Amino acid sequence: MKKILQKIILLVAVMLFALPPCAFAYLTDSLTVVSLLTCAPGKDIYELEGHTALRIRENGNDYVVNWGLFDFNAPNFVYRFVKGETDYMCGAMPTELFLQHYRHSGRQVTEQTLNLTPDETSKIIAAVSNNLLPLNRVYRYNYVKDNCATRPLAIIEASLSDSLRLADAPRNITGKNPTFRSIMRSYHRNYPWYQFGIDLALGSGIDYPLSNRETTFAPDLLMRQMQNTTAGSRKLISGNNILFQSPDATDSPTPWYLTPLAIFSLIFALALLITLFDLRRRSVSKWFDAILFAAFGLIGCLLTFLVFISSHEATSPNYLLLWLNPLCLLVPLLIWIRRCAGFLIWYQIVNFAAICVMIILMPIMNQSLNLAFIPLWACDLLRAWSYIHITKCERKRKNLYRIRYSGYSSYR
Repeated sequence: MKKILQKIILLVAVMLFALPPCAFAYLTDSLTVVSLLTCAPGKDIYELEGHTALRIRENGNDYVVNWGLFDFNAPNFVYRFVKGETDYMCGAMPTELFLQHYRHSGRQVTEQTLNLTPDETSKIIAAVSNNLLPLNRVYRYNYVKDNCATRPLAIIEASLSDSLRLADAPRNITGKNPTFRSIMRSYHRNYPWYQFGIDLALGSGIDYPLSNRETTFAPDLLMRQMQNTTAGSRKLISGNNILFQSPDATDSPTPWYLTPLAIFSLIFALALLITLFDLRRRSVSKWFDAILFAAFGLIGCLLTFLVFISSHEATSPNYLLLWLNPLCLLVPLLIWIRRCAGFLIWYQIVNFAAICVMIILMPIMNQSLNLAFIPLWACDLLRAWSYIHITKCERKRKNLYRIRYSGYSSYR
């Protein structure tokens, strides 16, 4: 029933989205009211920072303009999303239909009425109407620079006759020196696997100190900042109204034993046990190294794609490439071939050194790290060292045996 209702809402929204802007927009008057709507964070990963839209009431019309529409069923959507070529759309729908969706998902909706002059209101209506034109409604989405929150803020700011002065973001959410990554971590605290993926895929481009304007990429933060924002000498928000009240709709925290840090610590413990066993029997567990380095190599292929091919600006530079790169696939491919043992020794020496250099230079490179990386680094270093040590010791032992055997045969 839930899926059927969502499809009905989506169908109606698409039909309304197809209407020309004139179906909603009329000449403004003194009774026209423009307000900022903020939807609280939801359960899905694309809802964790909330959602922003503009509500416009004029001449008996009450509609919401939304810059967060996308078609997941569009051709090659996933590939284009990874490549950084995701197109979002601007659309308009009746306010009641918009609210119905968020009531159904249990997400609180807060309205902040904007304190605007008639001329500023007219400019916003004109800008919105222009955005709704078929030629302008599609835009290239950027997760932190151009999204559903930054678009309406830009329209509001461009329409003001006075300069906009954004209030500071609350430090209990952003931290003392906010970055894109630190803000994401605050909103993703109950979703450690999602944050681990972000810390893996996004490089140092999201770790620089942000201005007040840049922190508004998160809709929930935009709402909090707008509350004390001024335009000239006046407060920009004249009133607040909770249109739909609901408790926190996000998921409960992931149990500690299911977090990436806990799971990868178990993998390190397994690697340690296998390494001790290998040292005792003087032989490398090739199956374990093949699985481990195959996983590292496949992730390295993805990171290489994101850094060198994707147009996502936040994916490059990513210094994790020193650790996770396609060269890791050499281990599962060559570890079964005896003649390649010497080559793999040199590879593991370079691999060991590269990880050490990366760990030492990370603070200087200004790329924030996920704690769950630590047991994975330890696994890599441990298995690299064990392969070098066991292989070299076994070679020395065999050579010594040959020398002794040869000498014994000569004496006889």
